[in-house]
Amino acid sequence: MEQVDGARRELASPAYPDDTGAVPGDLAAALASYDEAPDEPGRYAGVLAALQTGRLLVPVVAVLGEVEVDQAGRTRDKSADMAAVLLTGADGRLALLAFTGLEALRAWDPQARPVPVLTQLAAQSAVQEGAAALVVDVAGPIPVVVEGEDLHGLAAGWTLAQVAGQPAWVRPTD
Repeated sequence: MEQVDGARRELASPAYPDDTGAVPGDLAAALASYDEAPDEPGRYAGVLAALQTGRLLVPVVAVLGEVEVDQAGRTRDKSADMAAVLLTGADGRLALLAFTGLEALRAWDPQARPVPVLTQLAAQSAVQEGAAALVVDVAGPIPVVVEGEDLHGLAAGWTLAQVAGQPAWVRPTD
């Protein structure tokens, strides 16, 4: 707890205090299996199953706010904001970026700051931002695109289950 001007202010504990930034083991195994046969539906479902209870790193980058010009005519940053990264695809659709570990995030942008979040929160953020997809590990080693009903299932906190031999999202009973 921190004291500021005699008042006590509680600071939130980190969500993942023991997180080293490594790819979680179950997710690494699911991604390796998917990479061997990405067109096999069960492999993608394995990645979704690992994602639904795991954490992702959402990159946050500085975005220039205002610029000021000094008397000599030089420009300098007056303000900047931090923002999550949305990509625009060739088809015009938006996607929120997320990474499985620090190594993949640093390969994409060494300056980005990692924010560890539950996959559900990353998916919710993508949906709230109007993104059509959550792109995981865009710079590799094994990129995965989560979109459509899979994105919405993750965002809603639904459970991926096998129904008649096919993966399906099931709403939990409250």
